[in-house]
This record gives sequence, C-alpha cells and structure tokens, in this order.
Amino acid sequence: MVDLMWLIISGLLVGAALGYFISTLQLTRRIFVSSSKSVAINAGLKKKTQSKEPLQIEKLADIRKKFKMVLVVRNDLKMGKGKIAAQCSHATLGLYKKLLQRAPRALNRWEYCAQPKVVVKIESEEQMLVLQERAKSLQLPTHITIDAGKTQIAPNSRTVMAILGGLKLM
Repeated sequence: MVDLMWLIISGLLVGAALGYFISTLQLTRRIFVSSSKSVAINAGLKKKTQSKEPLQIEKLADIRKKFKMVLVVRNDLKMGKGKIAAQCSHATLGLYKKLLQRAPRALNRWEYCAQPKVVVKIESEEQMLVLQERAKSLQLPTHITIDAGKTQIAPNSRTVMAILGGLKLM
C-alpha cells in the first residue's frame, strides 16, 4: 500500500513538473510561431510527421472541452518506482510530440484543463497491444515507449503506453 501511494505521489510530482515544462514550451512555441525563426525550426522537422493526416481526435476537440491522458504501465516488467516515473515521462512526451504535429487543438484543450493524467497498470505486453488496438478503433491517439535496456529491463521492451481522449470517453 505504501509502495502504491509512493508511486502515485511520484507520478503526480513528475506530472506537475512535466506540465510546467510543457506550459513553458507552449509559450515558447507561440513566440517562435510569430517570429521568422519558426520557418527555420519547422523546416528542420522530419517530413514523416509533416506528411501525415491530422488525427481524428482533432475533430473531437471541437465538441469536447476536457481531455485526459491515461498512462498504462506494464506490471509484469517489475520496474522500480523511478523507472516507472521516467517511462511515464517518456510516454507523455512522445504522445505530446505526436499531438503537436497532428492534433494541436486537442493538445491545447488538454493543456488548458491542467493536463490531467491517470496512471494504471496492465499485466502483459499482449494486453497492452490489445488495448492499443482498441484505442485505435476508437480513433484515440497512442504512443508506446520502448526502453533502450540500459538499466533495469531488456532492450526494446514496451514499457508504457500513453492514450489521449475526451474525459467522458475514458
């Protein structure tokens, strides 16, 4: 019980720090967009992300005002608390980058409702992949973090999946 409480508190602290960082990044992004430097910054982006269609959640931003992010952590990997916090941060940032390019209105909605995040666990990689397919069938954006394997777990392990959706959908 104490471990679970510590995990929740750690996740909240990481989320708060990440939220602060993202909000300052949002301000910086607005400054760059209005300056001539934005052309140089945008030109450096991968063409892969520029050529993709907007995500369906962008349409949801027109009718939903509240969004939340769900972070799904694999329990079978037996990661330590710090490792889980780091992997949740990677997943959050990975989904943020995807949304920045392909669903900016949905991203702004999420930011303006205080970037709510919920952390849940799942028992296996197979269950995570099934959940990802379910999220995709609902046209919700996802990002799965794959670990490099330098510390606690095997290389190329899928550790955490981030999903963004409307508050009433999830």
